[in-house]
Amino acid sequence: MKITDVRTTLLTGPCTNDPFLREARKLRSAAFIEVLTDGPLVGLGETYAGYFCPEVVPSIVDFFKPILVGQNVDDIPELWRRMYQCGNFWCRVGLGAIVINGIEAALWDLKGKLLRQPVHALLGGAKFQRLPCYATGGPSNYPQEKLAQKMDHYFSLGFRGLKVGAGSYTAGKGWYMPQEPAEAADFEAAKVAFMRRHAGPDAWLMLDAHMGNSPGATWTVEVATAVAKALEPFGLFFLEEPLHYTDPWGYAELCRATTLPIAGGECLTATYEWKVFAQQDSFDIGQPDASFTGGLGEFLAVAKMMAERGRKVATHAWGAGGSLMQNVHAGFAAANTCILEIAPDYAGLHSEVLIEPLVLKDGYIHLPQLPGLGIVLTDETRRRYPFQPGSGEFNSVPGKILIDRVP
Repeated sequence: MKITDVRTTLLTGPCTNDPFLREARKLRSAAFIEVLTDGPLVGLGETYAGYFCPEVVPSIVDFFKPILVGQNVDDIPELWRRMYQCGNFWCRVGLGAIVINGIEAALWDLKGKLLRQPVHALLGGAKFQRLPCYATGGPSNYPQEKLAQKMDHYFSLGFRGLKVGAGSYTAGKGWYMPQEPAEAADFEAAKVAFMRRHAGPDAWLMLDAHMGNSPGATWTVEVATAVAKALEPFGLFFLEEPLHYTDPWGYAELCRATTLPIAGGECLTATYEWKVFAQQDSFDIGQPDASFTGGLGEFLAVAKMMAERGRKVATHAWGAGGSLMQNVHAGFAAANTCILEIAPDYAGLHSEVLIEPLVLKDGYIHLPQLPGLGIVLTDETRRRYPFQPGSGEFNSVPGKILIDRVP
C-alpha cells in the first residue's frame, strides 16, 4: 500500500448543540486531512489550526505532501521527522508543527485501519480501560441560576466533572472579567462556592481562566495567586491557564504559592516549547492537545516529560470530531493521564465524524475499540457543512473583528 495523495477539507458548522455554549459561540470551522492510498483505505486526521486559521491549512499540507506520496506507513515517526526537518526554519514550534499534527494523525488512522487495530494499541498500548472525563463548558453563564442549569445539563448527559470559565457571560450584556486581586478572588470564590454547593462534594469541578489566549488584559501573578488561594477550600480538580504562556517563570511561582493544582499547555507546540515549561515545573497538570501539540507522538513525548517531573497530563480537546478522538487515543496511551476533556452535547462536526459514539458511563470514558481513530468524513458531511471563509475563531482587535455568523 502506497500513499498517492494528501488533501485538506475545510468545513464550517454549528459550534455545538449545547444551549449554554451557543450563547457565546455559534459556529466552528475545522480542517480535516486525508491520506489517500492506491488501495481502498484512507487515513483521516484533524489539525486544530482549522478552528483558528483554516484558510492557511491547505497550502501547508500541500507543502508537505511530496514527502509522503509514494511512501507507506511502516515508520510514521520517520515520516514525521522528515516533515519536521523539512520545515526546520518555521516548524520547530507554531503553525507548521500544528498542521503536521493533523497529517501525522491521518497516518496513524491509516495504519490502524490497515492493521485492524485502534490507534492507542499502535502507540504502545492502552494504560487504562476507562478514564474520568469532564464536560468542557466554556463561559460561566450568568446569573448564577443559569449557571446551575448549565451544570445540571452536563450531569444529565452522564458527566461527573465539568469546567467553566473565569468571570461570567450574560446573554445580551456580554463578558465580565475581574482584573484586580481582591475583586477577582472574591468573585471566583463566590462562584465556585456556589458550584460546589450545587454539585455536591463528589463532582469534579474545574475553572479555566483562559489567560493563555485572553482576548483582553491578562492576570498578573499577583491576581492569579489571589484567585488560586481563594479557591483552595473548594476541592477543584485544577485551575487552568491563570497566566499567559509568555511567563513560564510566573507559572512556576504560582505552582509554589498554592496547593490548588495549576494546569496549562493547550497553546504550546512541540516538545521544544514544552521543555521550557516542564523544566520550570510550570504546571502541576500539563494539557497537551493531540491535534495541536505537534502529533500523537509529540503528545506522548510531552506526557513522558511531565511524568519524569512527577506531573500528570489532562487532554485538551476543543477541535471537532477528529481532534476529540486523537486526544482520546493519546490520553489512553499515556500512563499519567488523569482526565479527558470532552465537548458535551456536540453538533455535526463531532457526531457525524465519529463512527460510533464514545462510551460514557458514570463519568468515565471507556476504551475505544474500532480500528484506527474511529472517524470518517462522508460526502454527506462535506455537503452539509460547506466552508465559510472567516469562520475561524480569533481574538477581535481594532481592524479585525470576529463575526460569528449563523448558517
